[in-house]
Amino acid sequence: MNPSQKVEISDTGVSVTQLGYGGVPLGDATEIISDEQAQATLAAAYDGGLRYFDTAPWYGNTKSEHRLGQFLRNKPRESFVLSSKIGRVYTRPDDVADFMANSPWAKRWRGGLPFDLRFDYTYDGVMRSYEDSLTRMGLPKIDFLAIHDLDPRHQKSEDGVIAALNQLEGGRGFAALQALKDQGEIAAIGAGVNETGMIPRFVERFEMDYFLIASPYNLLDQPALDEDLPLCVEHNISVVLGAAFASGILATGAHEGAQYRYKNADGVILDKVRAMEDICARHGVELAAAALQFPLHHPAVATVIAGANHPDQIAANLAQFAAVIPSDLWSELKQQGFLRQDAPAPVPTSN
Repeated sequence: MNPSQKVEISDTGVSVTQLGYGGVPLGDATEIISDEQAQATLAAAYDGGLRYFDTAPWYGNTKSEHRLGQFLRNKPRESFVLSSKIGRVYTRPDDVADFMANSPWAKRWRGGLPFDLRFDYTYDGVMRSYEDSLTRMGLPKIDFLAIHDLDPRHQKSEDGVIAALNQLEGGRGFAALQALKDQGEIAAIGAGVNETGMIPRFVERFEMDYFLIASPYNLLDQPALDEDLPLCVEHNISVVLGAAFASGILATGAHEGAQYRYKNADGVILDKVRAMEDICARHGVELAAAALQFPLHHPAVATVIAGANHPDQIAANLAQFAAVIPSDLWSELKQQGFLRQDAPAPVPTSN
């Protein structure tokens, strides 16, 4: 596959490279990196032909947006596509020391910035988040905006999800997004999805251009095949695929401490990944290459965004994305029960 090949998002007229850059690591998610290393990583991505960059205020409590903006505002604006997210509004905490020591928002990031947040999906909250993102990045335009973390995991309960959806609809948060699109401020409206079941709820209430699917579709898990991805195909909604490495383990391989869904992988997952590594090795393929390329065989998936915090990781992603993968690999993964039979993938040709 060609990482710099362009694919249109829905019918927006805006195309992204089919390999993009995900900005979570710029927020110092698992380790603290220097600003110099962050900029070198972004330079490697840009020089390698990646022209789609995704970030969010949440990543590093605004640090990712600062770092990405520092890099992109020195590039021609027409040369890249940029997406960020709404749903969280940031302010300075009353007690900065207490916030950094005790807040779960601060503890999520190894090197996050000292800014507190509130969830806000109202009209004013969306507009405030959008304007803050522009200011942090120093850029006059964001191409795509996604509704971020409106799901049971982050809203803590079904009641929380309902309240957030009501803010988005009755509180006119979605109306704010639609107004930005109608005015040409943004080209596409999306939503970040961490679990199955939320895509149908968005589709029945809102006109969506894309979903950023973070966990339910990768080599280890494909539950999005049941309802979510077919709905996207039916409604011509593009999918931006995040977490192709299942938050780490499909890139690092099965070792103690490997991350799966943002936690240490248990023994069952480690054994499964080891078996998949063995199958890939028999076909002369790295597991990470299979993980990056697999999602793009689904007709709904337009692009895969992969995070990195070092230029060497960018180089590895580019090489793995371009690697030739024999169709026999996908067939064996299905035969051994690691991929669902209905997962789109090339099939071997008969001689």
